[in-house]
Amino acid sequence: MIKNSPPTIDAAREDMLIRVASMYYEREYSQQRIATILNISRSNVSRLLKEAKDKGLVEIKIHKRLGTVPELEKFLIDEFNLTSALVLDSQGDDYQTRLQNTGQLAAWYLAGILEPNCHVAVAWGTGVGSAVQALTPLSDLKSDVAQMMGSVSEVQTLYDGPELAKILAGKLGGVYHPVHAPLIVDSEDTRNIFLQQPMIRDRLVFAAEAPYALNGVGTTEPEKSSLVRAGHLTEEELTGLRNHGAVGETCGLHFDIDGNTEPFDINRRVISITADEIRQIPHKITIACGLPKVKSIIGALRGGYVNIIATDDITARAILELLT
Repeated sequence: MIKNSPPTIDAAREDMLIRVASMYYEREYSQQRIATILNISRSNVSRLLKEAKDKGLVEIKIHKRLGTVPELEKFLIDEFNLTSALVLDSQGDDYQTRLQNTGQLAAWYLAGILEPNCHVAVAWGTGVGSAVQALTPLSDLKSDVAQMMGSVSEVQTLYDGPELAKILAGKLGGVYHPVHAPLIVDSEDTRNIFLQQPMIRDRLVFAAEAPYALNGVGTTEPEKSSLVRAGHLTEEELTGLRNHGAVGETCGLHFDIDGNTEPFDINRRVISITADEIRQIPHKITIACGLPKVKSIIGALRGGYVNIIATDDITARAILELLT
């Protein structure tokens, strides 16, 4: 008879560290209670907890309140008739930190307005992803999540709509409703064929009826375009859109500096809710920052695709300078 090999010393030690950390941090047992259960000294428990942290088995996050810039928030609200503006006081942080903290502001705002048994529409992108990742689980809300658009990538990525919808639904204790279609197809006829499919049509209708939406803004700067990186557009195609006045996109729908989508033929090949449907969503939270997106954000604000914006002070000041 072959017996299972006993755990190695390292594995056994790690199991002990995890067991002690679980009792202390998850079950909230006192160190003395753990010592009694394991028949070890209290000081030994303290050393085991420290070792667990040192080895990366325990991570402690302190969620501090982030600073904002009220005068820039007031400017954006007044200039674009917004419901709210959240402008991060970046304090010289790098772009990735600013994006992460801007997403945290949006997540706090969303958590404060969500109501139970409703549903949320979600787009895609790093801005939306930062908010979804930052959101504290609220599973008691039982809120479903719907994609606003087709999938951007052929490969499942953290910032594509299906994955973001799945993660967000898990945090909100609801079901996610994916749109099984690409974002941009080869012709208007192909798009219409997709939209005739009941599952796709019904899910886009469901998204359009959401009281809340998490959305982003894309730029038409070729080196910063997510659609170019995803292979949906070539740099030449994007240059053509820019030459015709496109400054940005939301849900794959391109618009000019005033938010108009009509001039751009590509929008008739996009599988998403419509520009008018985006405008009708009561709470449209858009997360966008970075200097390449300044004109894109202005176009989205003027077009009515945003009524709650989360951005950083560097971007907001650039918007102010461009408009004054």
